[in-house]
Amino acid sequence: MVLEADIKAQLNQYLQLMEDDIVIKVSAGSNDVSKDMLALVNELASMSSKITIEKTQLTRTPSFSVNRLGEDTGVIFAGVPLGHEFTSLVLALLQVSGRPPKIDQSLIDKIKNIKGEYHFETFVSLSCHNCPDVVQALNIMSILNPGITHTMIDGAAFKEEAESKNVMAVPSVFLNGEFFSGGRMTLEEILSKLGNGPSTEELSTKEPYDVLVIGGGPAGASAAIYAARKGIRTGIVAERFGGQVLDTMSIENFISVKHTEGPKLVAGLEEHVKEYDVDVMNLQRAIRLEKNDLFEVELENGAILKSKSVIIATGARWRNLGVPGEQEFKNKGVAYCPHCDGPLFEGKHVAVIGGGNSGVEAAIDLAGIVKHVTLLEFMPELKADDVLQKRLYSLPNVTVLKNVQTKEITGIDNVNGITYVERDTGVEKHIELQGVFVQIGLVPNTDWLEGTVERTRFGEIIVDKHGATNIPGVFAAGDCTNNPYKQIIISMGSGANAALGAFDYLIRN
Repeated sequence: MVLEADIKAQLNQYLQLMEDDIVIKVSAGSNDVSKDMLALVNELASMSSKITIEKTQLTRTPSFSVNRLGEDTGVIFAGVPLGHEFTSLVLALLQVSGRPPKIDQSLIDKIKNIKGEYHFETFVSLSCHNCPDVVQALNIMSILNPGITHTMIDGAAFKEEAESKNVMAVPSVFLNGEFFSGGRMTLEEILSKLGNGPSTEELSTKEPYDVLVIGGGPAGASAAIYAARKGIRTGIVAERFGGQVLDTMSIENFISVKHTEGPKLVAGLEEHVKEYDVDVMNLQRAIRLEKNDLFEVELENGAILKSKSVIIATGARWRNLGVPGEQEFKNKGVAYCPHCDGPLFEGKHVAVIGGGNSGVEAAIDLAGIVKHVTLLEFMPELKADDVLQKRLYSLPNVTVLKNVQTKEITGIDNVNGITYVERDTGVEKHIELQGVFVQIGLVPNTDWLEGTVERTRFGEIIVDKHGATNIPGVFAAGDCTNNPYKQIIISMGSGANAALGAFDYLIRN
């Protein structure tokens, strides 16, 4: 038995929702992964009379495709889709059987209207929490459009192929054999990348807003909900709805919710925002803010949005080291997400840069996967909580280097080492390794506001107790502000605060 009893019971309920019969076509060999895959598909077939199994020969072995009767849908799983990808498998079974995907009709229409042949392949790791979104989006596209196919490839099961294609971060998507994109992507983002996003003219002709929120993370979503509840015309423009939270694996300090995951929280935020009359413009990046008769926000594609007031909630991003080799080897050994990319470094030597909670947690996680972890901290002591430090120092395959400055990440095609300087002696040293995980905190996304609102020397927007900036009518909230604590729950509160401040400004002006 591959599936545990409780998962099997849940799966049984889902399989009751299947509409029409489906065929799973299996290409198996004699290795252990093939045996596990066969056990899984046989177990599925034993649980539903609507599933039959056929043997076939697919491009990769072991793999299997999920099809309608007499028709190949192009949905293929290479490897055993358990872990985070088990949901992708369950959704594929339901959707291929005829159960409609839970996406907007406008997206369905866009997918069906795509012309041409698109063969997508996504390399994943089963512990990656960002991968299922990409896999599920591309599966939906394959099911809805006969010109599109998609194969999920477990990088651990097809290690040689992953290495030959230089896959060092997941998800990595290839289109018609060429690299297409890396990292988390929503269905909207994939369609936009294929040239199916809203036009500049469509955005520029929108009526002015009472409140325009820039940013779609917890602060932006909260601000939009609070503004819309006041009955005023509200728009939200976001480079990526959900922001940094999408990359957060485990959330255990969101009061009243003992544990959740970033993508799940973002899905809830999006659902809540859509309950109100909020004009959501996703995948749009603001590049300029100007005050004329109304505030004008210029987007990267040239469109200009107008509003009576603005709330900036653009959040923060991972801070870069800024040393030679970091940009050159990004996704070629330099990584920022230990949960996603850790499994690709199994049995290898890696470094973690940063001795705060996130750095020490990353080192602890990686120590269970890789051969050896070296943690480098700039200060003379680690900044992480005591409980984490005790756990770190108890691990036999971790070396901690304190009071050191990273000088360079070295490599040829991929990372092959790191050079650092001992700050007290000035001695330069080099370690040979294959991966570097950067965990040195956040930097606010406010570069585009140069010369407009007042900011601290760290780039944080200075706000008062109402969330107001130095420009009347412009408010800010969340991790892009000088609020000292960068927490989801605090961002949500500051978003609500800024929306109430903006509403107060509007009724007085």
